[in-house]
Amino acid sequence: MKISKHKIAAVLALFIGIMSVFAGLRVLLGISTPDYSILQWLVQYNVVVGAISIIVTFLIWTKNYLSKAAALIIFVAHSIVLVLLVSVFNEVAAVESMKAMGFRTTIWIIIVILNFKTFKNEI
Repeated sequence: MKISKHKIAAVLALFIGIMSVFAGLRVLLGISTPDYSILQWLVQYNVVVGAISIIVTFLIWTKNYLSKAAALIIFVAHSIVLVLLVSVFNEVAAVESMKAMGFRTTIWIIIVILNFKTFKNEI
């Protein structure tokens, strides 16, 4: 049984989206208080983009042509935030936040590659 690339990409997108929403909401609602510096805008960003990721999961799963652009936009957004964390916010951002954004960025480049390969193979 062969698992298609777009379904692997969709599962990754769903996983990272749910994880971001769940972890971010716990912080925003005061359920969890990490013992490191929290950038409020970063937590809000993660929740919003996590929710968008869940929507993009559906686009990827159904092979919607918009999924390529949506996945690429999320990857680029995460890349920009990662660069900002490492450069501009280096003194105030927690190492954990930088690692988490690096993880998200890595997962999303994998999603982009898998998604683009799915469409390439169907042309």
